[in-house]
Amino acid sequence: MHDSLLKSSVCCAIAFLAASGALAAQKPGNNGSGYDRAARVTVLHEANVYVTADANAQKISVITPGHEAVVVERSGPWIQVFANTDVEDTSDENKPEFTDDSDTVTPASGWIRDKGVVGPATPGGDAILYGAAANFEAQAQQPHAPKGAAMTAHLLYERAANYYPQSPLAAKAAWRAADIRWQLEKSDISTLPSAKEQEAYLRPQIYEGEMKKVMKQYPGSKFALLAAYDLLDNKLCGDWQGLPKCPEMESGLYEKYAQKYPDSPKAAEALYNATYRQGVAVTMYTVQDNKKRADQAGQRVASLAQELKQRYPETDEAARAASIAYKVQQGIPIFGNDRD
Repeated sequence: MHDSLLKSSVCCAIAFLAASGALAAQKPGNNGSGYDRAARVTVLHEANVYVTADANAQKISVITPGHEAVVVERSGPWIQVFANTDVEDTSDENKPEFTDDSDTVTPASGWIRDKGVVGPATPGGDAILYGAAANFEAQAQQPHAPKGAAMTAHLLYERAANYYPQSPLAAKAAWRAADIRWQLEKSDISTLPSAKEQEAYLRPQIYEGEMKKVMKQYPGSKFALLAAYDLLDNKLCGDWQGLPKCPEMESGLYEKYAQKYPDSPKAAEALYNATYRQGVAVTMYTVQDNKKRADQAGQRVASLAQELKQRYPETDEAARAASIAYKVQQGIPIFGNDRD
């Protein structure tokens, strides 16, 4: 995603006017949030919320795509829904969007048209939600992306996975939801002064909850392996500061990943990243006049490049690693100015 996408604003909260009795009338379900799972829905378009089931009635708010509402009643082409006001969707499984009577947020309700409303009981709803999410994600990658498109895609992917856990699209939807949030937070953190800190613990950590949830719910799947790869971001250095300890450490992380997950879609990329960082270490050790360590790192470059050639010969990463190994063998710096 482009930087403009990654800096899209976070999702807006659903706002309604308070209505008496709506919360008490809803029977608790088994979804952990106090509501019947089947009653939870989201919308595919901006839905006006009216005081009564009448298009001429006062409009009190808008539900935006991906946000949830709970269906209280249906009346012809209208649906009465309610939610809590000013609840930010953090996508944290321990902080549901709909809270209970003990919370300070006031429940509220209103009426929306029964149009573009998708819930767990909607036929083919998994593909509908997934497709809508993919469309918003595609929009978010445009140079002048609509505001909030990335976060809307995140929410809709999440609904597809949560509403249809048995769907063949569920694992992929959960992963894409998690990855969008990950990339958004990663971009935000990169703008902070602490992003330049060498040690990872000195900067804010990207929230890992959604990635770990993907790994737990879909163990062994390629999406779990993709999630494990993203988690490496929280262990990387900020700025290498010209010191070889960071590329050496990061090279080890990537190599261990490739060894642990040889069938991962990211295995070849991980090995290339390990190769490149060893090449960087060669340059840094050479600048320090540490020939012994430079030679050792050079041997690792050759070994890793050969491993890539043997295991993933058709990949771009194998050819890129071969180029790194050649430059190291020729004494050409991998990091910094390579002009003689």
